[in-house]
Amino acid sequence: MDLGLKDKVVLVTAGSRGLGRAVATEYAREGAKVMLASRNEQELAKTAREIAAETGSQVEFVAADLSKRDAVDAVYAKVGERFGRLDVLVTNAGGPPAGTFDNFEDDVWEQTFQANLLNVVRLVRGALPYFRQVGGGRIVNITSTSIKQPIEGLILSNTFRAGINALAKSLSVELAPEGILVNTVAPGRIATDRITELDGLRAAATGLTQDDVRVGNERQIPIGRYGTPDEFARTAVFLGSYANTYVTGQAVLIDGGMVRAL
Repeated sequence: MDLGLKDKVVLVTAGSRGLGRAVATEYAREGAKVMLASRNEQELAKTAREIAAETGSQVEFVAADLSKRDAVDAVYAKVGERFGRLDVLVTNAGGPPAGTFDNFEDDVWEQTFQANLLNVVRLVRGALPYFRQVGGGRIVNITSTSIKQPIEGLILSNTFRAGINALAKSLSVELAPEGILVNTVAPGRIATDRITELDGLRAAATGLTQDDVRVGNERQIPIGRYGTPDEFARTAVFLGSYANTYVTGQAVLIDGGMVRAL
C-alpha cells in the first residue's frame, strides 16, 4: 500500500528513543522527511544519523524542552527553515512520574500539565498554519491505554493522557472541514525503556523479580507477549498518513487486546 508519504514533512516529538524513534523511523522508511525534537541534543544527533543511514531519507533534529512555549516556537522556526512546510505532526512525551495522589504536590501537577498536555496544545497551534498552507494535515497523539482504563499507580499519566484524548476528539470535529485528521494511538505494554522502568518499580514494590512481573503482565495480554516498537509504529504511521482519508477522532489501542473496555 502506498501511504502517500513520499517527500511529506513529519515532526515527531520525543523522537530520539522508544516509541517516538520507532514512529520516526517508519515515516522515514516511507520516504517522508523527518524533524525530530527532544531535549538531549547528543542523543538526537545520533538517532537522526542512524535513521537517515538506514532509510536514505532526510532526517533533521532540534533540541528543545517542549514544556516551554518558546521552545515550541523554536521547533517550528527550524521546521520552516529546513523544510518550509509540514504535513504531519506526531505528539509524544516521556511518561510522567509514577505515584499515587498523595505523592504529588502542586508543583509536580503543574510541571506535568506543561510537559504532557499544554505542550500538545502548543504543538497543534504551531502546526496549523503549515497545514493550512498545504491544504490539510495529519495529527497523531501518542498517549496510553490509560485513556480507556486507568493504570494503578500512574495518576498523573491517567489524568493528562485522558485530557489529550479529549482534546484530540474535539479538534477532529473542528479541523475535519480543512482536511486535517486527528487521531490518538494508545500503547499498551510495548517493550521500551519506559515499560522496563515501570516493571522494575512494580517488582520493587511487590518483592517479585522483574521477570515475574513481566510474565504476570503477559498473562493479561491475549496475544501473550509485549508488543514491539515497530508493531506500534506501523499502526501509528498509517493513521498519520495520506492513505488514511476517512479515520479521524479515533483512539486506537495498540495493546495486544489487553484492555477489555468497550
